[in-house]
Amino acid sequence: MRVKGSLQRQLTWVVMTTTLAALLLSAFVLMVYEVRAYRQAWILDLSTQADLIATATAPALAFDDPKAANENLALLRVRPQIRAAAIYTANGRLFAGYVSALSANDPLVPATALAIGHRFNGADLEVSQPILQDGDLIGSAYIRAAYGLTDRLKDYLLILAIVTLASLAAAWLIFRRLQKGVTRPILAVAQAARDVVERRNYAVRVPKTTTHEVSVLVESFNDMVRDLSSEMIERRKAEEALRTADRHKDEFLATLAHELRNPLAPMTNGLAILKLPQAGEAAHRRVRDIMERQLKQMARLIDDLLDVSRISTGKMDLRREHMDLMPVLRGAVEIVEPDMQARGHTLAVSLPPMPVWIDGDAARLAQVFVNLLNNAAKYTENGGRIALHAELIDAQVWVRVSDDGLGIEPAKQAAVFEMFEQVDKSLERGRAGLGIGLTLARQLVDLHDGSLGVHSAGLGQGSEFTVCLPAAMQSDAPAVSGPPPPGGVQRPMHILIADDNVDFAATLAEMLTELGHRVRVSHDGQAAYDAVLAELPDVGLFDIGMPRLNGYELAQRLRQREASRSLVMVALTGWGQDADRRRALDAGFDEHVVKPVQPLELLQMLVRLSAHRRPKAGRRQEMRVTPSSGQA
Repeated sequence: MRVKGSLQRQLTWVVMTTTLAALLLSAFVLMVYEVRAYRQAWILDLSTQADLIATATAPALAFDDPKAANENLALLRVRPQIRAAAIYTANGRLFAGYVSALSANDPLVPATALAIGHRFNGADLEVSQPILQDGDLIGSAYIRAAYGLTDRLKDYLLILAIVTLASLAAAWLIFRRLQKGVTRPILAVAQAARDVVERRNYAVRVPKTTTHEVSVLVESFNDMVRDLSSEMIERRKAEEALRTADRHKDEFLATLAHELRNPLAPMTNGLAILKLPQAGEAAHRRVRDIMERQLKQMARLIDDLLDVSRISTGKMDLRREHMDLMPVLRGAVEIVEPDMQARGHTLAVSLPPMPVWIDGDAARLAQVFVNLLNNAAKYTENGGRIALHAELIDAQVWVRVSDDGLGIEPAKQAAVFEMFEQVDKSLERGRAGLGIGLTLARQLVDLHDGSLGVHSAGLGQGSEFTVCLPAAMQSDAPAVSGPPPPGGVQRPMHILIADDNVDFAATLAEMLTELGHRVRVSHDGQAAYDAVLAELPDVGLFDIGMPRLNGYELAQRLRQREASRSLVMVALTGWGQDADRRRALDAGFDEHVVKPVQPLELLQMLVRLSAHRRPKAGRRQEMRVTPSSGQA
């Protein structure tokens, strides 16, 4: 394997290079030490020899006996390394000399005495020692010898070379035996990594065979592959979830188009009927009822989508208060009763006779129970039985909505609360909805610190949805009730409508005019501002998104003027987020109403506004009008 050979070659090169460098450094240090030691030994040896000659020839020098001095020097012939020797008088004159037979032709004896000490002269070592007698200097002794450093270095280098080669061979043999403990786990990691990359085999693991640092590499690799395996599993799950979400999105868009076209079809037919000259009042009345029901259905779809979006982004604010849950349940029943009667369903309602107190948002809870009851009616064949049962058990309120309808497979019961999920997607059930009602219901219950569950014995055996909410302490306060019934308008009002939607402004103006109010219409913010300055109205119904001057700027400018500061202003807009309501109130509006506006609810608001022009400065109220009764 190329990886194996490359790794072993690299490790061998590193080890052998390091070993050779260490051996060469050791050889150099030893050689330097040996040269110094060899020279010191020769200097000591020749200095000792010169001292002996000086001692032996001192009497001959004192008695001026050159013959005895030459005889003493001739004894040096037993040392073939000594090439020459000499005795000098105190004034440096040559007194006696010696030259070895091998160097007889070389002028090795200086003519005059040299300075006391030693010196190297090429391959020779020269030593000069003083000759003393009774402490007086009477001459000097000189010795010159060939100390053979070159030959010794050659021998030493040969020995070092042999030792170095032998050490390298031994190191290679030892490394070859020991390197398997290092390379084997590394090669195993490399092979496992190749399996992971090439074969996507995330189940591979490298066995731990060592206890040193390489084992850390093995363990880290195994941990990495284990984590990578988990990440790949999560990634596959995420990819599958994305594919599922994409499929649900396509299904949702198709269903949304279907659900929006359904109410548009009868509304289009109704408009055609209204245009017929032969259509009588009874036909007109039936058409108006149909169009009102279909409009409510469209508005409910849009509101549900917006509410799911608010909850998903954390922008849903509950307006909790201490309330009795029973009026909310009765109101939900009243909302769904017409649809159930049309389908021939039997609705059995069992509620406690006493108030059941909770801390909650009445409008949102009504939305939950309306969704559950509508869901039961939708998936129950005509003439079926639906039951609503509520009871208080151990400081918890249990509300059960059951039916004998389609039922849910056990494997699909957990999925019914997922976005866009539908129990029955068959084309035969044409009013399946968008699949967001149960999702919205569970999210709203969760916001109330409660729970929403489902149980079904299977297909064709009906289903039961259970809402559990925490109960609150009993209160003497009156139960929360719905808005007061609409009454007559106390007096005609002067109303200014500002909206760039020409059709909406025209129809709203016509409706208010028919109710006895005097209405003016503007289609941009600047025209509305000029109209207020020209004649101050009682109420201003202003859109937010208008050309030239938007609704926020219009309200701010009117509040800044003394003449229009008391004007009651209502933001009538399609922007319905909580942030939009806060911004409208901060800009100076008294009310924030979300389109489309239910005529009855608008009449109730006009009754309240007709009682007083505008509250005291700084007093602001907030109201959201929606097209579905019991929903906010």
